[in-house]
Amino acid sequence: MPSVVSKQYSDDVSLLVLLLDTNPLFWSTTSITFSQFLSHVLAFLNAVLGLNQLNQVVVIATGYSSCDYIYDSSLTSNHGNLESNGIGMPALFGSLLKKLEDFVTKDEELSKEEVSEDRIPSCLLSGSLSMALCYIQRVFRSGHLHPQPRILCLQGSPDGPEQYVAVMNSIFSAQRLMVPIDSCYIGVQNSAFLQQASYITGGVHHTPKQLDGLFQYLTTIFATDLHSRGFVQLPKPIGVDFRASCFCHKKTIDMGYICSVCLSIFCEHHKKCSTCGSVFGQSKLDDASSVSDKKRKAPST
Repeated sequence: MPSVVSKQYSDDVSLLVLLLDTNPLFWSTTSITFSQFLSHVLAFLNAVLGLNQLNQVVVIATGYSSCDYIYDSSLTSNHGNLESNGIGMPALFGSLLKKLEDFVTKDEELSKEEVSEDRIPSCLLSGSLSMALCYIQRVFRSGHLHPQPRILCLQGSPDGPEQYVAVMNSIFSAQRLMVPIDSCYIGVQNSAFLQQASYITGGVHHTPKQLDGLFQYLTTIFATDLHSRGFVQLPKPIGVDFRASCFCHKKTIDMGYICSVCLSIFCEHHKKCSTCGSVFGQSKLDDASSVSDKKRKAPST
């Protein structure tokens, strides 16, 4: 099987998989409306497609209870620059808007049935990351020339501690595939999941201060292809939140107990690991270890 590099187009051709946060519980409380946010996103997607005629864009909607593919430019006959093709943005992204409307309606109905006081109103980030990696893996195995893939998470919802294991598995899978995960967080509090995803995979993490200028942030930071990033100054992480969520109560913790066999994390001492079944002795469980230090040393498996 030929290597991934030999099957790529030139270095400046990109496959952008965009994870779009459509969580109705978040957009009902934010200062910017979802329609305003979407106008910035659509203009950004058009800019990415206009930078190179071989660029591809895939959009995955990330809701509260579900996620789904809503746009794939490789399936659209006219996906180049809008002005050169003589068509408008509504015509180009007509299928995206229609599928997005159907998805938001369906997900909002599901969220009303599944919402609970105990669960944090987070979006299904773990599911959309898995779908993005599956799509990229299919591209790798297609046997055809393909652009260089990367993932961009546009999220405003808070992190869901119950998704910690699935999100970290996706992050390590992206690291093995050498697929960077960029993240743009538009919520009030920063996202530890997205910070870790960008840090581990070599992507860019940024939190815009003014959402009315979101398009400018997206185009100047996240429209840059991977080859050109070696020649421009992009935001660097000042501090990454390496805190983990315990496997027993799904809470974010600073200190905890770590199984030395499978690296499961617990906020309380247990006699047996609920993940691998190992019986804890003094040599099996690290007492009051720093979770962030252990995570830095953990193998990417």
